[in-house]
Amino acid sequence: MQTWFGKKASAASPRPPKDRSGIRIGIPKVLNVWSTHQFWVGFLRDLGISSENIVFSSDSSEEQGREFGKGRGTVDCCYPVKAISGHYGELVFGQKKKLNIIMSPMIYSLPSFLRGHVSETLSCTRVMAGPENIKAGFMKERDIFAENGIQYTSPFVSMAEPDVVPNQLYDCLKDVLDLELAETQHAVEAGYKELRAFNKKIRDESRKILEWCARENKPCVLVLGRPYHMDPGIGHEIEGDLQAHGYPILWLQYLPIDQDLLDWLFGEEVQAKKIRSPLDISDVWTSSNSSNTNEILWGAKFATRFPWITCVLRLSSYECGMDQPTYTPTQKIVEATGTLFFKFGDLDSTKPAGGIKIRIETIVHYLAKYSDRIIQKKLALLPADCPLLKEKEKSLAASSSQD
Repeated sequence: MQTWFGKKASAASPRPPKDRSGIRIGIPKVLNVWSTHQFWVGFLRDLGISSENIVFSSDSSEEQGREFGKGRGTVDCCYPVKAISGHYGELVFGQKKKLNIIMSPMIYSLPSFLRGHVSETLSCTRVMAGPENIKAGFMKERDIFAENGIQYTSPFVSMAEPDVVPNQLYDCLKDVLDLELAETQHAVEAGYKELRAFNKKIRDESRKILEWCARENKPCVLVLGRPYHMDPGIGHEIEGDLQAHGYPILWLQYLPIDQDLLDWLFGEEVQAKKIRSPLDISDVWTSSNSSNTNEILWGAKFATRFPWITCVLRLSSYECGMDQPTYTPTQKIVEATGTLFFKFGDLDSTKPAGGIKIRIETIVHYLAKYSDRIIQKKLALLPADCPLLKEKEKSLAASSSQD
């Protein structure tokens, strides 16, 4: 996952950007930065900041928190928010080459593949305000940022509304980066272009995994969680432990949304007017305001229909108020066709390695025992012309004609 950060933006400025080659910017790799990182890389690179001067903090860990965030935390019960202090401290104190700026965006709304099919795609309010919350711990007695020659900025940005983002970022960053509005607008376009290209690339890879599962009739596992559960320190690498047993892993944020696949899975329901579109979740979730929650519910719908997803892992952090109302409906949706459902609902700073190992072994046992039955049951509910099997059918036809 770490290799996803730091890719080049392909857009070029209409005129040479100002010389910002000496500026080093640190970005805490936390919360919704996990799903928007390529936007920030594309945006900053288009402004003339080189990729080596865009520095993301490392993955969350207890060690990071003890070494860099001690005494500067928050009373918030949400561990993903509390963990930010360690990331801030690492960017301030843990760099061989000092940073000039720390930028920790407050993301009000998120770009989502469900945009236009749900009421809104807002961020969790705790997550949105987290940067300013944690900042207070570094300024409560004295300004730690200023003491270390670092300018702190936390731009408020509505990323689900690209038309307003240039003005938001310009207002916040014009003095920090000596910006002009025109170059900010161009850099925002470059950021979105980079984010779209990255998302498409990962979705294409996910489709290849699903095609392999269909071709070989093998099961795979879908993770329903928030983007930051990809952080090994937040999600405890639970999906990695399961993948080590040979089961491909997909994350709901990067499920393929190609029209042929969506028509195969949801087409009959759309024609019957049970749902408005394949991306509609109004049949299972009416309060569709939160981006991450919306995607979790849609991912559950995808999983319950897709034959070769025979198991769903539901990850949630300790006492997540926005996740708790979704536990029961998500489980009911997933299990409607017999798909296996396992929830890790109290993830915190401590990783109970023994307990996780036992649960992984249990999941592997059920996958081996029931996957074939689940696949056949789901296939019986879908049209016969699976788009993922077309290449296999072409290959078999070509082989038969040669014989």
